[in-house]
Amino acid sequence: MKRLLGTLAILLIMALPASAAAVKMDLHASYGANSFHTQGATQFAELVKKYSNGSVDITVHPGGSLGFKGPELLKVVKDGQVPMADILMGVVAGSEHVFGISSLPRLVPTFAKARSLYDDFRPLYEKAAAKWNQKFLYAAPWPPSGLVTKTTINSKADLANLKTRTYDKNGAEFLRILGGAPISLPWGEVYSSLRTGMIDSVLTSAESTKNGKFWEVLGAFKPINYAFPLNMLTINLDYWKALNKDQQQALLKAAAEVESSQWAASQQRHTDALKVIQEHGIVVTPVSADLSRDLNKAAKQLIEKFQKKSSKEVQAILKKYTD
Repeated sequence: MKRLLGTLAILLIMALPASAAAVKMDLHASYGANSFHTQGATQFAELVKKYSNGSVDITVHPGGSLGFKGPELLKVVKDGQVPMADILMGVVAGSEHVFGISSLPRLVPTFAKARSLYDDFRPLYEKAAAKWNQKFLYAAPWPPSGLVTKTTINSKADLANLKTRTYDKNGAEFLRILGGAPISLPWGEVYSSLRTGMIDSVLTSAESTKNGKFWEVLGAFKPINYAFPLNMLTINLDYWKALNKDQQQALLKAAAEVESSQWAASQQRHTDALKVIQEHGIVVTPVSADLSRDLNKAAKQLIEKFQKKSSKEVQAILKKYTD
């Protein structure tokens, strides 16, 4: 039924003259209204309305309220069940291998390197999205992922059997190599799972640590710079093609602006969040040389495994970051 409704909506758009009433589209956002990426999607919708002179009206649905789960979003947008979605790339890497790039562990150490990685791979992201009947509009990173735990992690031994919520397959494999016990959970269940002891820790950013108020249940943050995972915004190609050229340009202009502002905001959010969580009692300590070596060894195994499954084009680009 959802697919049928999406198809009917596309046909309706195509039947409208250029001067008709505003084209209305829904945008699925997995995270809550106060989330960094949902705010970016909301800014995008506002700019599109402005630049299209009100002819494209996008409604953002935060918190996964449309009922779709992260791993299914590529197919959901492909089939037109929802016209647009803000998608965490790593959770759809099982459907499209190249989308796992930004969540490879310890691949880039800084925002500048993360941006370089994104710029190098963007043509391949666009190509992969097109395979799934989608137009790639923009992507922006979460602040770097660290480990939020009850007590400070000082060595690999401290990770043994640690029940950690991870956000994708790469993170789970990484912690498993290190002796941990990764667990997959929807974000909405993380806090309660920490309360009940179902998990001991979370692989996430300082920003999400702040938003989740994890200082109420955890006591330490280790900035391991695991990854700078990307969220991407895509639109179903049939919806895209049904827009006139001016409307398409409005979307592209808005996308470029939001991408730029979100990259800058992500870095500032990281700095600000580290201060906030420490003010609330979270102990932040640097990674020791020994722990860093162990993390890099585990990361190397995972990256090499990823490389073996990658195309020659992907391998060639990744080589710039692994040699």
